[in-house]
Amino acid sequence: MSSDRQEANAAIDLGNAATIEWNLSEAALYEHAIGNGEARLAASGPLAATTGEHTGRSPKDKFIVRDAATEDTIWWDGNGAMEPEAFDRLLADMQTHAGGRRLYAQDLYAGADPDTQISVRLYCELAWHNLFIRNLLIRPDRADLAAFSPNLTIIDLPTFRADPARYGCRTETVIAMDLARGLILVGGSAYAGEMKKSVFTVLNYMLPERGIMPMHCSANAGPDGDVAIFFGLSGTGKTTLSTDPARPLIGDDEHGWGDNGIFNFEGGCYAKTINLSQEAEPAIYATTQRFGSVLENVVLDADTGEPDFDDASLTENGRCAYPMHFIDNAILTGRAGQPRNIVMLTCDAFGVLPPIARLSPEQAIVHFLSGYTAKVAGTERGLVGSQATFSTCFGAPFIPRPPKVYGELLRDHIERHNVDCWLVNTGWTGGEYGKGSRMPIAATRALLTAALDGSLNKAEFRTEPWFGLAVPKAVPGVDNMLLDPRATWADPAAYDAQAANLVAMFTDNFAQYVDGLDPAICAAAPTLQSAAPAA
Repeated sequence: MSSDRQEANAAIDLGNAATIEWNLSEAALYEHAIGNGEARLAASGPLAATTGEHTGRSPKDKFIVRDAATEDTIWWDGNGAMEPEAFDRLLADMQTHAGGRRLYAQDLYAGADPDTQISVRLYCELAWHNLFIRNLLIRPDRADLAAFSPNLTIIDLPTFRADPARYGCRTETVIAMDLARGLILVGGSAYAGEMKKSVFTVLNYMLPERGIMPMHCSANAGPDGDVAIFFGLSGTGKTTLSTDPARPLIGDDEHGWGDNGIFNFEGGCYAKTINLSQEAEPAIYATTQRFGSVLENVVLDADTGEPDFDDASLTENGRCAYPMHFIDNAILTGRAGQPRNIVMLTCDAFGVLPPIARLSPEQAIVHFLSGYTAKVAGTERGLVGSQATFSTCFGAPFIPRPPKVYGELLRDHIERHNVDCWLVNTGWTGGEYGKGSRMPIAATRALLTAALDGSLNKAEFRTEPWFGLAVPKAVPGVDNMLLDPRATWADPAAYDAQAANLVAMFTDNFAQYVDGLDPAICAAAPTLQSAAPAA
């Protein structure tokens, strides 16, 4: 970032705080969090905290300052705007609110690539928030802290209540970003993930101008260094499938892709814990039993302090935040070479999509821009049956620039590095949710292994008619019928009707992207006019 941005950060005044605790260690932050009554000690050592009303992000309460620098660069259809004067009032009021309080400051890095790494200073009202973000971002060597100069500053005050009339925001919760000044204000929410995703949003804004593709994805590497990228929304298996004992983990959530290869934005992981088991996900489960991890909105036994990962009474969105070195086979540099494969994960609860398909570069961008999955009853309060979800670039709340910027940049990277692209459905087969069955995890792993080791490219493929996807006819160890979703349905006509319904939803959603988008990408999108029932 520019020197004027650094100067703006240096001028931020929180001197009226009673105390600022600088760069405390894990043990010290434990003592403060427990002593302040913010959190409790869980069995086996993690720090456990709850977040009250906000058990997830508040994307509708996020705003970007609309000024000369952002007027023509921000995707305003997907981002709220705040006037500069309103932001200044908000900053002044949050500075006043900090008066007389004890704050916890951490100096951290975002981005493992030294050429694009930014320095982030965070002022937190809660000690456990400070430990959370210390786990999630990259921790400098102690020797670097003396000369630390922030490019980005975040002020995080959960007890602050915003006045919509005064600041032009929506509710008492506000996440306000002044990108020109490198300043983010978070108020009215104790959900720690707001800090993490605010940093991600800033990197999503900065990096495309440098030809670097920012991605909401996990990534790992094979024994030969072959890198795989996993896109996918919550519930699709992104963290589970990328945390593979045979493939070292680069990172579980946010990465950049440039001329030097893939690099992690973070220094930790933020894994969902609902229904977590030692048998199914041993590496992630082990992190929930360690000193230094933060359990967020996980129910603890009142007497023993043991976490109950099957209890969703607080939220389905319980999490564990832990540093990367808690994963035994993690790549601690956060860097790796150019990817060989991209996997786009979807949990299709309508039972239409095949368990795996090979995508052309243009089809890959269609599915990237669409960001499709489906939620089912039990994943959200009040949800009955299945509901299609489309999230632009697999991360709509964190996309500041117009979607086509990211879509065309990703397509250029795919073509330049000759990357194979795959669509993997971890959802339903043989019928929709409630009638069919969940895709067998053993089959998903077998298909994914074949894709990543290159053997799947040698298979014979057919083109299914609804989405134009190239689907293998046979894969060793996988039931051939599973590869033809229509054949798994008892009523093929019902499958055709469901497929037409899903194509229509894709078409309606994709219409928002076509203006100014490369015609070749638009032509790869599914249309009802070209689709026809399978023979």
